[in-house]
Amino acid sequence: MTAAILIENILQALVAGLLIGAIYGLMCVGLALIFGIMRVINFAQGDFMMAGMYCAFFIFGPFGISALFGNVVGPYVAAILAGPVLFVAGYLVHLFLVSRVSGTNTATLEGEGHYAQLILTLGLALILTNGAMILFGSQPFSVRSPLAISAWEIGPLWGDRVSVFVNKSRTVSALISVATIAALGWLVARSRLGKALRASADNPTAAIYMGIDVDRSHRIAFGLGIAITAIAGGLLATNYSFHPYVGLEYVIVMYAGVVLGGMGSIMGAFWGGMTIGLIQQMSTLVLPTQLQNTAIFVIFLVIVFFRPQGFLGRSAERT
Repeated sequence: MTAAILIENILQALVAGLLIGAIYGLMCVGLALIFGIMRVINFAQGDFMMAGMYCAFFIFGPFGISALFGNVVGPYVAAILAGPVLFVAGYLVHLFLVSRVSGTNTATLEGEGHYAQLILTLGLALILTNGAMILFGSQPFSVRSPLAISAWEIGPLWGDRVSVFVNKSRTVSALISVATIAALGWLVARSRLGKALRASADNPTAAIYMGIDVDRSHRIAFGLGIAITAIAGGLLATNYSFHPYVGLEYVIVMYAGVVLGGMGSIMGAFWGGMTIGLIQQMSTLVLPTQLQNTAIFVIFLVIVFFRPQGFLGRSAERT
């Protein structure tokens, strides 16, 4: 392998890692939001992402978004619209189920409700997976845009040899992911709702004394976390096929990203997801595709060994 080919392969993997890492970061942020505000470990997060994929598919096709926006823009509009739909679903799931084992109701539960939360979210995951299997079958679906098979060429960068091809669909998805995270950052940092969410996370008892409805804040946080991950799922569906069991594949990525970023840190979760995307794509230079996840967890263990609190773990500590 010549130096030019090696450099081209490295740059290509780097660009691909940044683009897919932005989407991974978005899905990790959804999980981090739920854990950071509610302290609930949601094992059904991957399956809610799967539900977001199917939701984007049906919004794009049967509900007519493709006819309204076309095949180029329509898949991304469908991915964004999957967020509000799954927000409502997440809000209702918390209202009728999760709220029974979290928030102000945990005082009388063993282990502050964590045992019940684990069983409940695992049960939700099984219901969502098997329900999707019954409804949609095991055949793969996708929400492909023509942009998925086209790319911009950057270069030549070294004489006439080194060029980098940037997939258009992944680029649009990455930009939507960054814009979504920026909007969430503004919401949490600047809005009245964001202040209520942060108060409910930092000190629920004091928040109650200040007139904040902590249970409502938790419902909104749970819905937002599900919605953000659903949008990430819809964006993934524009580049990859999916099936009812796809949630299990990505929930591992989500938890790895959240731990790498620092438990409870929203921006840390984004950088954790970005790191996983980079590792996954860079590993293809030396490993077969089947061993990508092995490379992810080897690097994950190395990082956690030297920095167990994660990248931004200190900013997530509470007094």
